[in-house]
Amino acid sequence: MKDIHEVLRQKQTRYAQLGKQIEMLQQAAEKLREVAPLLAESDEDDNAVLTEVDEASPDTMAAKAGASNSGASKAARPTAPRWP
Repeated sequence: MKDIHEVLRQKQTRYAQLGKQIEMLQQAAEKLREVAPLLAESDEDDNAVLTEVDEASPDTMAAKAGASNSGASKAARPTAPRWP
């Protein structure tokens, strides 16, 4: 059987940890509320930049994606000797 005082101490420790986490989350939420209007103002600018990036070179992005996929598939293959 567990000691009631040990269980109580563990629960109190856990409660204190959760309290700190809640406090940190509340602080983060307050900071996000302050920053959200600034982000909303820059949405139009972000969309213009994203459009420029999309129009820049879709072939380059496809080539990079193809190169990264081929490297991953080579690493996944077993390295058994080939017989002629």
